[in-house]
Amino acid sequence: MERRTKLAVIGSLIAIIMMAIIVISTMIKILTPSKEVMPLTDYYKVDDSEVLVILQDELYEKKGLLIDDKVYIDYDTVKDKFNYHFYWDSNENILTYTTPDEIIRAAANSSEYTVTKSTIETAMTADYQIACIFADQVYIALDFVKQYSDLTFDYYPTPNRVVINYIWGDYLYTDVTKATQLRCEPSIKSEILLELPVGTGLEYVDTEEAPKKGFVKVMTTDGIRGYVKSKNTKKAFHQTLSSDYKAPEYTAQTRPDKINMTFHQVFNLDAVDNLAGLIDATKEVNVIAPTWFSISDEAGTITSLATEAYVKKAGELGLEVWAVVDDFNANPDIDMLEILSHTSLRDTLSNQLIEMALSYKLNGLNIDFEKIPSEAGEHYIQFLRELSVKCRNNGIVLSVDSYVPSEYTAYYDREEQGKIVDYVVVMAYDEFYAGSEVAGPVSSIGFVKDAVNNILSMVPKEKTIIAIPFYTRLWKETAEGEISSETYSMTPAQQLIDDNEIDAKWDNANGCYYVEYTKDGATYRMWQEEDTSIEEKMKVIHNADVAGVAEWKLGLEKDSIWDVIIKYLH
Repeated sequence: MERRTKLAVIGSLIAIIMMAIIVISTMIKILTPSKEVMPLTDYYKVDDSEVLVILQDELYEKKGLLIDDKVYIDYDTVKDKFNYHFYWDSNENILTYTTPDEIIRAAANSSEYTVTKSTIETAMTADYQIACIFADQVYIALDFVKQYSDLTFDYYPTPNRVVINYIWGDYLYTDVTKATQLRCEPSIKSEILLELPVGTGLEYVDTEEAPKKGFVKVMTTDGIRGYVKSKNTKKAFHQTLSSDYKAPEYTAQTRPDKINMTFHQVFNLDAVDNLAGLIDATKEVNVIAPTWFSISDEAGTITSLATEAYVKKAGELGLEVWAVVDDFNANPDIDMLEILSHTSLRDTLSNQLIEMALSYKLNGLNIDFEKIPSEAGEHYIQFLRELSVKCRNNGIVLSVDSYVPSEYTAYYDREEQGKIVDYVVVMAYDEFYAGSEVAGPVSSIGFVKDAVNNILSMVPKEKTIIAIPFYTRLWKETAEGEISSETYSMTPAQQLIDDNEIDAKWDNANGCYYVEYTKDGATYRMWQEEDTSIEEKMKVIHNADVAGVAEWKLGLEKDSIWDVIIKYLH
């Protein structure tokens, strides 16, 4: 019995010891860090011709290319992330970059490029291909991008990766205080990526992510992301990531005085004959914009009604001449997408305009493109960039007519216009235009206020000109509900009211006099533009302290209007 008891005790002890050994072994296994190493080429998987892209501290979903030891990034990423001034012409396979005073161009798969300041190209050569086409995708050499952009980058091999910094500010860092490892996952059982000696600098990534099992997520200076034991690092500290890049400045050829610009609609080469008479009736007009140039075909050809005599007479009258260029008078069916999306055609158009401006000694050009489809928006802006370079280098003022800002015309990109051109002229009229399905004012006070407020959120006030109407419309609605309109200048409109002995009533909501009468079974309505309505608009313009006012068009006004305009222009 005693012997059996002893054997039982011994058996129990052995069992306990075995259990303890198992438990201890298990604990040792659990608590012993894994020494298994994951090769970086397995962690960051890229082909030999590819480059993993790390933007700041984030792995980017797109990969770059490695061509002749140069890193290339896809065009969309370059434009969206780094510098939206890069422009790719997919019709002619040409990359263009514009600065305030240069146009830089490179054909696909070439190391040669050109630099244009006025209308003359200078040939240059890089030691690498600037833009490459691979699998129907355009890639740009990152060295070339960096030359014109506020970014820094470092390339590391095995595996191929590039770390790009382009967002500057404070970031959270730490240093290793005790030799440790960078692991794939927040676990000591996870594979080791790197051994981290004391003093290794690390950047925290995904800082909103809570520490897991004592691990924090970090990235090494060469772009390897992983997890490290927080107890082996010092307390986190902020460090400022900054750049010494200086962006080129766009100089504006603005005038010190308020602009009083009137549009002169020109129909023939004899327009100079009545210019003096028209201007004599005005007061303090300092810019005249004759409608001289119009695009006539998809080759970018322009028609012209310009004359040296007109420019000379305008100078004698103390006026600057900013000639208007439109896209509808010579050919109402012109395909502006076709013209603007081809580099060669944009050049043809802009070079003609510069040659005309220099030939006739014009002070400026006024771009009045009103038929730009949404798909041509970026091409239109590129045209303005390129034309602005040529105008700036030749001392030619560049102004651009713009619709009142709206969601459906956002592709005109007024904000970019405000940076690259000298003046943006907002056409605060045609609120209800000739083809409108309902009758309404040409330019209500609310419409003008919205025009001013919206444009000033995008364009500096010193570059903003507000254009107002010297005309109104008489709307006719038949018994059958058909609506049509007829344009009236100011004096005939008043004569119509007087002849019909109508009592015009002030419409406070629209800021103008309202007229309504019936005749021959039809109802006629008019929201009249005259001294009082113009004064309401000028108050808004004056209070906004914009660069000036423009008027469409010379000859439609009453003489008394000019006293109203100059009262608020100063």
